[in-house]
Amino acid sequence: MGDDSEWMKLPIDQKCEHKVWKARLNGYEEALKLFNRIEDEKSPEWGKYLGLLKKFVTDSNAVAQLKGLEAALAYIKNAHVAGKTSGEVVSGVVSKVFNQPKARAKELGSDICLMYMEIERAEVVQDELIKGLDNKNPKIVVTCIETLRKALSEFGSKIITLKPVVKVLPKQFESREKAVRDEAKLLAVEIYKWIRDALRPPLQGINSVQLKELEEEWVKLPTTAPKQSRFLRSQQALKAKFEQQQAAGGDEADDNDDEPAPQVDPYELLEAVEILSKLPKDFYDKIEAKKWQERKEALEAVEILAKNPKLENGDFGDLVRALRKVIGKDANVMLVTLAAKCVAGLAAGLRKKFGTYAGHVVPTILEKFKEKKPQVVLALQEAIDAIFLTTTLQNISEDVLGVMENKNPSIKQQASLFLARSFCHCTQATLPKSMLKAFCPAFLKQVNDSAPEVRDAAYEALGTAMKVVGEKAVNPFLADLDKLKLDKIKESADKVELPGKKGGGGAEKKAPAAKAAPPAVAPARSSGPPKKAPALGGPPKKGKPASAPSAKGKKCPETKEFVETELSIEVCEERSAAVLPASCMQLLDSANWKERLASMEEFQKAVEQMDKSEMPCQALVRMLAKKPGWKETNFQVMQMKLHIVGLIAQKGSFSKTSAFVVLDGLVDKIGDVKCGGKAKEGLTATAEACSLPWTAEQVVSMVFAQKNPKNQAETLNWLANAMKEFGFAGINVKGFINNVKTALGATNPAVRTAAITLLGVMYLYMGAPLRMFFEDEKPALLKQIDDEFEKMQGQSPPTAFRGAKKGGAEEDGEEADEQEEDGGGAPDVMDLLPRTDISDKITQDMVDKIGDKNWKIRKEGLDEVAAVISEAKFIQPSIGELPMALKGRLNDSNKILVQQTLTILQQIAVAMGPALKQHVKNLGMPIITVLGDGKTNVRAAAMTTLQAWVEQTGMKDWLEGEDLSEELKRENPFLRQEVLGWLAEKLPTMRTVPSDLMLCVPYLYSCLEDRNGDVRKKAQDALPIFMMHLGYEKMLKATGKLKPASKEPVSALLEKARAVMPAKLAPPPGKAGAAKSISGGAPAAKSGWLASQHFMLVFPLFWQLPVALYLVMMLFLCFLSCSDVSVLSCKPPHFSPLSRCQGVLGKKALVTKATAKDEEDRSGVIFILVPNGKEQRIKEEKGLKVLKWNFQTPRDEYVDQLKTQMSTCFARWLQDELFHASDFQRQVKAIGVMGERMEDELEGTVSCLDLILKWFTLRFFETNSTVLMKVLEYLKLLFPTLSRENYHLNEYEASSFIPYLILKVGESKDVVRKDVRAILTMLCKVYPASKVFPFLMDGTKSKNSKQRAECLEELGCLIENYGMNVCQPTPAKSLKEIAVHIGDRDNSVRNAALNTVLAVYNVCGDQVYKLIGNLSEKEMSMLEERVKRSAKKTPAAAPPSARQAAERERPQREHPSNPNATFMRKPAQQPQEDVPNKLNQARAQNAIREHSHPSIPKEFQLDLDMIENDHTRVSELPDLVQHKLDELLEPITMPEPKIRSVSPHFDDLHNSTASTINFVISQVASGDINTSIQALAQIDEVLRQEDKAEAMSGHIDQFLIATFMQLRLIYNTHMADDRLDKKDIFKLYSCIIGNMLSLFSMESLARESSMGVLKDLMHGLITLMLDARVEDIEDGQQLIRSVNLLVVRVLEKSDQTNILSALLVLLQDSLTTSSGSPMFSELVMKCLWRMIRFLPETINSINLDRILLDVHNFMKVFPKEKLKQLKSDVPHRTLKTLLHTLCKLTGAKILDHMSMIENKNDSELEAHLRRVVKHSGNFSGMKSDRGTEKGQDDRMSKAKVSDILSEIFKKIGSKENTKEGLTELYEYKQNYSDADLEPFLRNTSQFFQSYVERGLRMIESEREGKGRIQPSSTVIPQHGLDSGSVPLNGEEMKPAVYYERLKILRQRQGLENNSRCPHYIIPSVASSTDMLQSKLSQLKESRESHFQQEQSHSHSPTRCSSPSANLDDLKKRLERIKSNRQ
Repeated sequence: MGDDSEWMKLPIDQKCEHKVWKARLNGYEEALKLFNRIEDEKSPEWGKYLGLLKKFVTDSNAVAQLKGLEAALAYIKNAHVAGKTSGEVVSGVVSKVFNQPKARAKELGSDICLMYMEIERAEVVQDELIKGLDNKNPKIVVTCIETLRKALSEFGSKIITLKPVVKVLPKQFESREKAVRDEAKLLAVEIYKWIRDALRPPLQGINSVQLKELEEEWVKLPTTAPKQSRFLRSQQALKAKFEQQQAAGGDEADDNDDEPAPQVDPYELLEAVEILSKLPKDFYDKIEAKKWQERKEALEAVEILAKNPKLENGDFGDLVRALRKVIGKDANVMLVTLAAKCVAGLAAGLRKKFGTYAGHVVPTILEKFKEKKPQVVLALQEAIDAIFLTTTLQNISEDVLGVMENKNPSIKQQASLFLARSFCHCTQATLPKSMLKAFCPAFLKQVNDSAPEVRDAAYEALGTAMKVVGEKAVNPFLADLDKLKLDKIKESADKVELPGKKGGGGAEKKAPAAKAAPPAVAPARSSGPPKKAPALGGPPKKGKPASAPSAKGKKCPETKEFVETELSIEVCEERSAAVLPASCMQLLDSANWKERLASMEEFQKAVEQMDKSEMPCQALVRMLAKKPGWKETNFQVMQMKLHIVGLIAQKGSFSKTSAFVVLDGLVDKIGDVKCGGKAKEGLTATAEACSLPWTAEQVVSMVFAQKNPKNQAETLNWLANAMKEFGFAGINVKGFINNVKTALGATNPAVRTAAITLLGVMYLYMGAPLRMFFEDEKPALLKQIDDEFEKMQGQSPPTAFRGAKKGGAEEDGEEADEQEEDGGGAPDVMDLLPRTDISDKITQDMVDKIGDKNWKIRKEGLDEVAAVISEAKFIQPSIGELPMALKGRLNDSNKILVQQTLTILQQIAVAMGPALKQHVKNLGMPIITVLGDGKTNVRAAAMTTLQAWVEQTGMKDWLEGEDLSEELKRENPFLRQEVLGWLAEKLPTMRTVPSDLMLCVPYLYSCLEDRNGDVRKKAQDALPIFMMHLGYEKMLKATGKLKPASKEPVSALLEKARAVMPAKLAPPPGKAGAAKSISGGAPAAKSGWLASQHFMLVFPLFWQLPVALYLVMMLFLCFLSCSDVSVLSCKPPHFSPLSRCQGVLGKKALVTKATAKDEEDRSGVIFILVPNGKEQRIKEEKGLKVLKWNFQTPRDEYVDQLKTQMSTCFARWLQDELFHASDFQRQVKAIGVMGERMEDELEGTVSCLDLILKWFTLRFFETNSTVLMKVLEYLKLLFPTLSRENYHLNEYEASSFIPYLILKVGESKDVVRKDVRAILTMLCKVYPASKVFPFLMDGTKSKNSKQRAECLEELGCLIENYGMNVCQPTPAKSLKEIAVHIGDRDNSVRNAALNTVLAVYNVCGDQVYKLIGNLSEKEMSMLEERVKRSAKKTPAAAPPSARQAAERERPQREHPSNPNATFMRKPAQQPQEDVPNKLNQARAQNAIREHSHPSIPKEFQLDLDMIENDHTRVSELPDLVQHKLDELLEPITMPEPKIRSVSPHFDDLHNSTASTINFVISQVASGDINTSIQALAQIDEVLRQEDKAEAMSGHIDQFLIATFMQLRLIYNTHMADDRLDKKDIFKLYSCIIGNMLSLFSMESLARESSMGVLKDLMHGLITLMLDARVEDIEDGQQLIRSVNLLVVRVLEKSDQTNILSALLVLLQDSLTTSSGSPMFSELVMKCLWRMIRFLPETINSINLDRILLDVHNFMKVFPKEKLKQLKSDVPHRTLKTLLHTLCKLTGAKILDHMSMIENKNDSELEAHLRRVVKHSGNFSGMKSDRGTEKGQDDRMSKAKVSDILSEIFKKIGSKENTKEGLTELYEYKQNYSDADLEPFLRNTSQFFQSYVERGLRMIESEREGKGRIQPSSTVIPQHGLDSGSVPLNGEEMKPAVYYERLKILRQRQGLENNSRCPHYIIPSVASSTDMLQSKLSQLKESRESHFQQEQSHSHSPTRCSSPSANLDDLKKRLERIKSNRQ
C-alpha cells in the first residue's frame, strides 16, 4: 500500500508514464475523464500530453493499453494540437495494437486512425496503413486492409487517395493467408463502388479465379454512386446537409447532390513503364533495312512495348521519326499498319507527353489516307484519333486544313471524318468560334464536292460540330447553303452520339462529358423557331429583312449578304416608273441641264420618302446611269446624282449588283474638285451596304486601271479614312499591299503621299509586321514610311462606328475573351497576313547539314535556314523536320551556334505568329533548358528568345503538362533562378493558370532551400505569385510531403508570402455583367448614395467628367437641398471612370475591342495596398539598405531601384506604361489614369505617395513638356486632395521630392513656372511652410537666374503669409543669405531679393536693417529706394506681394478668374472654389482686395469654411464664432462689435419655401425622365404666376445648373439608349425649353444668372441645336426652332455683361478644342454678332472692364498671327467688329476701362484699341505717355470728369462693386485733390454720404498702416433704397446702424409691431439662429436710448475720439477676449 500511496499523489501526466502498470492504468483513467471534461480545444493542458500519446497506445500491459487507447481517442477527438502526433501514434497503433488478440483493442486502434482522418490527417494515416501492409504479421496486414476499407467506405474517394492503395492491392491477392486475400477482396469491392471500371486494368494481372469472383461481386453492387457518410472537421456544412437528407428520407435528394465523387482515370492508377531502354539495340538499323522482314521484326518489337497502357516519359523523337518514315514512305502496307499501331500505342501510353511529336506525325498520316485498304485505313484512324487526345485541335488545325484541299477524295473524306470524331471529344469551350470560322469554309467546299463520300463526310463533320456547340453558333457559317443540304447536316447532327464511349475505363472517363451533353444540346433544340430564319432568307428580296428581326443572331448581318440578279433596262424602267414621278422619268435625259436638275430634285424627294421594302435600288441606280449618266457635264446635276446614290445605298437593300452600276461613276468623280466630296459619301454608303473589304477591292482595282493620278490619290485618302470608320476586319491585306506598292512607285507626289498615309492607318491595325513588306523599297521611300509609322506609334486604332457590326459585336467580344483566356491573344490582323509554306525549302540536305559533326557545316546549315525565313517574312507553321534539327543545336558544344540557333528561333516566332503554339512543347521547352547555360550572354539570348515566343503564344501552353516542372527539377542554379524570375514576371498578368502549375510547387520549395542565394531569392519572390493563383491552402497542403526539417521554414515563408500576396486579376466582364450594368445602373445609383434623401441623381450622367468634379457637383446640390441631408456622413459611390463608361454606354463598351495582343485587364486597382510598405521603404533608406534618393541627375541604378520598389504596389500594366521607353503618350495616359482614380483609390495613392513623387522627380529631368505639364496637372489635383484628407507629407517624402520640384521653378516656359509656384503654395497645406523654406533657400543657390528669382519671390510670399517664424534656421541667418542677392548680376534676381526684403520690412519694420546685416552702399541705397517707392505706391495699388498672392490664387489659364464663373470651368485648377455657393462668390469677388489688408484673426466674421463644408446645417443661420459677447455689449465704453451682414436672400434660402424649391430643383437633374418632368412642371407652375415667380429669386443659378446637367444627361445617355421611347425624351426637352422661356421672359430673374452658368447653358443649347439625332425625333425641327427662340431670349434678357463674357469664353474654348464641331463655333459667333448689333442700346449696362479683360485673355490665347491661321477668318472679323463697335460707342474713354488687365503695355488689346481710336480721330488730344496722371487731368474735359465720377458712384451703389468703387474714389481724390464731389453726393441720403466718408477714411487708415482690422463682408447701399436698410462697411458702426438692421430682421421674422403680418411663433431652429436673434435683441435694447440721443445731439466724448483711439480700445478688448478663450 505504501507504493500505491506514493504514485496516487502524483500528477496525471506523471502517472501515465509510471513504471507500475497500475499507476499507468489509473493515470489513463483520470486522463480520459480530464480529456472529456476540458471544453476549450486550445487549452494549454493538452500540450502536457503531446509527448505521451504514443505511450498511451503502445503500453506493454494489455489492460492498461486498452484504457490508454480510450484516452488517446478522447485526446485526438478534443485536442486542437492532436494532429501533430498523427505519424507516431498511428505507427504505434499499426505495430502494437493491430497484432493484439482482443477485438476491442483492434476496434479502438481502427477508430483512432479514422479520428485522425477526421481531423485532416488522412494522408499521414493512409501512408502508415500502407506501410503496415508490408508487415510480416498477417494479423496486422488484415487489420490495416480492414481499416483502409472502413475509411474508404465512410470518407469516400475524395479523402482517401486510391492510387497508392490500388498500387499495392494486387500484391495482397497473392498472399498465402486466406484472411488477407479475403480482406483484399472486400477492399477491391469497396474500391469498385467508388471508381467502377477504372479498377479493372490494374487488377488484370491477378489470378483468373480471383478476378472471376470479383466480377461476380461487382455485378451484385447497386448502380448508384456511394456517398460520403463521415466528414472532416472542415466539411461541417456537408455533414449538416447529409443529416438533413437522411432525416428527409434517405436518397430523396440524391439527384441534387452538387458534389459527386470525382471520376478516376484508370490511367492515373497505373505504373509507368520505361520502354526506350528495352528497344532492340539494332532497332534503328533494322528499321532502315532493305528486307521487309527485318523491318517487320523491328516494328513488332516496338508494338509489344507500346502495348503497355502507361509509358514513362523520355526522348521519343528518334523513334517517332522512324515510325513516321515507315508510315509515309514504306511501300509495304502491312508495315504501314504495324507502324500506325505503334504510333497509336505510344500516343495512348504517353498521353499529353506525346503532344510534342503530334505535329510531325499528323500530316504524314493524313497524306497516307490515300491508301484504300481497309486494314491500313483503320490503323491510321486509330493512330490519328489517339494522337488527337494528346494535343489540341488548334495545334493540328493547319495540317488538317492543308489536306482538305487535296485532290484525292479519300484524303478529303478521311480528314473530314477525323474532324467529326475529334469534334465528339470537344466542348463549346474547346471548339471555339475561331476554329469553326477556319473549318466551316473548307466543309462547305466539300459539301459541293463531286464525290458522294466526301460530301457525306462533310455533312457528318458539320453535324457533329452543330451537336457540340449548337445550331446558333454554326448557322451563321451555313447561310449560303440551300435547304436540302442544311437538312442533311441537321439529320447528321441528330445521329451523333456525343459521349463516344469505348470499352472499360474509357466509358467511365467520358462520363462527365455525357453529363454535360444535355445542356449543350438544349439550346440548339430550344432555338427551333429561329432555325427557320436562314431558310426564309432564301429568296433575294427577303434576305435583308429576314435577318433584321434576329438581332441576337450575332453575325447574321455580316455573313448573310443580299444577293440580286441583274435586271434588264426595260424592267428597271418599269420598276422606276412605279415609284418615281412621270415628269422625273421624262426629264432624266433632257438636253437642258436645268430640266435635268429639276428631275434630280424630284428624284431625291421620291427616294427620301420611299420605304426600304419598296425601293428598287438596282432600277433606280440604272436610271441614274442612263445617258448622260456618269458623263454628266453640269456639276450641279452630277452632285445631285452622287448624293442620290448615297441615299439609295443608305436607305434601300443595296446589293453588289447595284454597286457595280455606280462604282465606275463614283471612282471617276472622286478626284473632281466640285463633286469629289459627294463621290466619297457615295462610296462610304456603298461600303456600309456591301462591306468595306469588297467595296475597297473593287474601287482600288478600278482606280488603278485608270491613269488619273488625282482619282488615285483621292481614292487612297478615302480608303484611309474608311478604314478608321469601318475597322480593319476582312480587309485583303495582300491585295492592298500590292496596290500600295504600285502607288508608292507613282510619279505623282500626291499619289505617293496618299499611299504613305494609307500605310500609316494600316499600321495602326497591323503594327510592326507591316514594315516587313517594304524592306526592299528605296531607302528614301522607306524613311518616309518609317516617319509615318513613327507618328502613329502609341496611338490606338479608333473604334469602328460604321459597317454591319452591331449584330456581331457581342460575338466579337466573346472571341476576344476566348483569346485572352488562351493567353495568346494575338490580334486577328495577324491571321490576314499572307504566309509562305517553307516546308519544301527545308530540305533533307539542309537538315543533315545542321546535324553534321563539323561545326562549320552546322553553321552553314543554320545560315541557310535563317536566309529562308528572312526571305519568306511570314511563314506557315508547317516547317518540316526543322524543329527537331534546331532542338539538337540548342545543346551544341559550340556556344556561337547555340546563340545563332536562338536568333533563328526568334525569327521563327516573329514570322510564324500565333500559330507558333503548336511548337511550344517540342521546340519551346528546350529554350528553357538553355537558361541553365554557364555563359551569361547565352542565357540572355535564351531569355530574349523565350520572351519573343511567349509574346506570340501566351503563357498557357508553357504551363500545361509536366515539361516546366521537369525543367525546374534540374538542379541547375542558373536555370532555376532564370525560370523563377520569368514566372514571377509573367504569372501576375494571367487571370487563370492551368492546374499543372501545381506540379512546379515541390521544386519551388526545394529552391527555397537551395544552396545558391540567388535561387533562394528568386524562389521567395515567386512564392507570393504562385500563391496568388494556387491559393494558400493548396500550397500549405503541399508542404505535407516535405521532410520535417524543411517543413517548418517553408511554412514560415508561406506565411510571410501570404501577407504580401498580390491581388489576382479580375476576370473580364462578360456579356451578362455588362448587361447588368446597363440595365441596372440607374437603380443601383438610386439605392446607393443619397437615395435615402430622395435624390434621383444618377451617376452615369457624369461619366465624362473627372471624379473629383462629380463629387463637387453632388456636394453642391446637397448643400442647396433639404436640411436633413447629412452629406458628410455619406460615402461617395466607388466607381472607376471605366465602369462609369461601361455603365452609360452599354453596348458601345462591348463593341470596343482590344487590339493589343494579350491585352491586360485594366479595370482592377492600380495601387496595391502592401501593409507597412511605405514604413519599410523608409526604414530601408534610413538603414542605407537602398540608395538614398539624392542626386544631381538620376542614374540607372536609381531608376532600377524605383522600378523594384514599385513592382510590389503598382499594377503591372501601370508600371509598364510609366516606364515606357519610347512613347511618352503612354506615360501621359498613365498619369491621366492615376488622376482619374485618385478619389477612388485615395488610400492606395497615399500608401504609394513616396514612389509616385519619386517617379515625378525623374520626369523633372526630362525635356518632354507634354509629360511635364501632365505631371504638374496631377500635382495640382493631388495636394488639395491630400489637404482635404488632412494628410501631411513626412520628411522622407518631402526630401525626395521638393528639391527637384524647385528645379522646375526656373523653367524657361512661363506656364511651367506659374504651375510650379501654384503647387508650392498648395504644398504648404500638407507640409509646414517653415520646412519648405530651407528647400527654397537652397534653390536660391542655383546657377539658373530664373530659379533664383522665383525662389526669392516665393520666399517673400511665405514671409508675407506666415510671418517671420517661417524663416529657418533663424530669421537673421536667412535674411543675410537673401540680402546677398540684392547685388546679383541679373536684374530679375535683384528685384526679387528686394521684394522679399521688402516683405520682411512690411512685417517687422525697421528691424529688417538689423537682420540683413552689412550691405554695400550701393545695395543699401537700392533697398532704401525700394522701401520709399513702396510707401509711395501703397495708396495707389496693392503691394506686390498681394498681387503675387492673387496670381497664385488665380487659376493658370488665359481667360479670367471671374467671380461669377461656375465650378464647371477648370475644376482641377480651382480646388478652393469647389462649391460655387453665394458665400464663395462673395469671397471670390473681394479676394484680391482682401489680400491687400494685413491679416488678423477674424473674431467677428462668419467662419465661411465651416458654413460651406458643414452641410448638415443647411436650414440654419450661420454660426458666429463663440465668444463671451456680454462684455462687448456694455453701453458706451467700447466700439460696437462687427457682425457680418446678412445677404438679402439669406433668410429666404433657409425657410421652408426655399427648401422645397431646392429639393424640386435637385429633382430636375434626375436620371429618371418622369421624375425630372414632374419637377420641371412644378417649377413651370411657379414661373408662370407673377406673384410666385419671385420665390425663385436666389435659385436661378442652381436651377440653370440642374437644367444643363439634365441636357447633358439626355445628350450622352438617353439619346443613345434604344430602350427609351423618343417621345418621352421629346417631352423632357419640351419641358426644359418651356421652363427656360418662362424664366428668361422675366428680366429680373434672368439677370441673376451668372456668367459661368450662362456659358454652360449656351454650350448645352447650341449642342442641342447641332444634335443630328434630334431631327430623327418626331417634330424634331419644331424643337430646334424652339431652342433657337430660347437662345434669342437668353441673349436679350440676361445680364448683358455676363452673357457677352460667357460668349467670348465659349468661343475661346470652342476654338481651342480641336475635336469640336466647326458649326459650334459658327453659332457662338452668330450669337456674338447679334450682341454686337444691339450694343448701341445696351452699352450703358455693360461693365466694359470685364469685357475688355475677356477680350485680352482671348487675344493672349489667340494672338493676331494665330487667329489668322485658323481655317476661317470669321473669329478674327468678329473680334475686330466687337472692338470697333465698342470704340465707336465710347470713343477714347475705352482706354480707361482696362483697369483689370495687368501689364497693359504688353497687351495686344491696348495697341489695337489705340489704333482704332486714333484712326477714328478720337484720340488726337491724348498724349501717348499715360504715366503721369496729373498731366492727363489737365486735359480732361469736365464732361469726362463727370462720366468718371458717375461710373465710380454707380459702383459704390452696387452690391458687387462697392469696395472697388470706394477704392477708385479714394485714388481719384488722391490724384485730383481739387475734384468736387458735392454734385454727386447732393441727391443722396445722409446715411449714404456718411457711408462714403467712413469708407474713404477707412481706406486712408489702412493705406497709412494705422489700422489693421480687416473689414467683414459688406452689403452695399443702393442709391434709391432706404438708407436704414444698408449695413456699414466695417468701420465703427453706430447704434443707429444696429437699430436699423435689427428692425429689418424683426420685420422678416414677424416680430416688428408695425409689421402688417400678424405675430406668430417661429418654429425652433438650430442654436446658431437663436443665439444671433437673442444677441441682436440685447443689442437693440442696450443701444436704443443711446441711438435716440445721437439722433438729436452730437456724438458723446467717447464717440468723438479719433479712429485710432477707437482702434486701440478695440485692440485691448480683443486681447482680453483672447485671454479669456485661453
